[in-house]
Amino acid sequence: MKTIPFKKIVNSVRDLCLAAAFDLPPGTARSLRAAVRKESSPRGRRMLGRILDNARVARAQRVPICQDTGVAVFYVDLGGEVRVSGGTLADAINEGTGRGYAEGFLRPSMVSDPLFARKNTFTNTPAVIHVSCVRGTTLSITLAPKGGGSENMTRLFMLKPSDGEAGVIDAAVQTVVMAGGNPCPPVIVGVGIGGTAEAAVLLSKKALVRPVGRHHPHKRYAALEKSILAKVNKSGVGPGGLGGSVTALGVAIEALPCHIATLPVAVSLSCHAARHASVTL
Repeated sequence: MKTIPFKKIVNSVRDLCLAAAFDLPPGTARSLRAAVRKESSPRGRRMLGRILDNARVARAQRVPICQDTGVAVFYVDLGGEVRVSGGTLADAINEGTGRGYAEGFLRPSMVSDPLFARKNTFTNTPAVIHVSCVRGTTLSITLAPKGGGSENMTRLFMLKPSDGEAGVIDAAVQTVVMAGGNPCPPVIVGVGIGGTAEAAVLLSKKALVRPVGRHHPHKRYAALEKSILAKVNKSGVGPGGLGGSVTALGVAIEALPCHIATLPVAVSLSCHAARHASVTL
């Protein structure tokens, strides 16, 4: 049995909050530079250039890539041979989140009640924590801050099985087009297929942490990712929603088995920053 001290998790989560807020993932940066060369619109190229300038300033000066530093969403793989000493895993993640957001001067965006008492908690907690129990002696934590502009564009489609691939493509393209400039394109498109309604949404959001340009290992899903990307980039939404040929940098699909009478499809969008950071303890 491996024991991980509570404070070690707190400090690691604190560091993840800063890294995710300040540093554009390397694969995303490469995709943005490639997008400048692909973009057909002069206005779109200027927008992409400013996005890259913004990322350089954020990294150099240790300031947020975006003022909306997002809901702190964590994906945790907890090894079966791991125990946390000195407190609970959830408490450690929340304490680390509060520290990271305070020390990095990151905007706290969480309200204590969603409807009646919308008062800021001023710590950006509680975090949203998804835990998967896996084999082994490691604890892996991925933080993917989710801004309000992209979060509001999430959509769930309960398709008929007969809708097939065409239905999935239409759902993804429709979501991007209706979102327009709201999620700060060029976007990353996460698509969750199968499971149940709630499982499909979780799949679509978790798909967004896959490195840009890395395709699904199953060749048919990989081909579907490429088809969706091609159609999205023909939509004309463009960088910043100002028109152009680069509306999305990538598409990532995740899938689960589902009931014979269902075809749940969820689509989540990430802004161009595609913020995430990971640690394994």
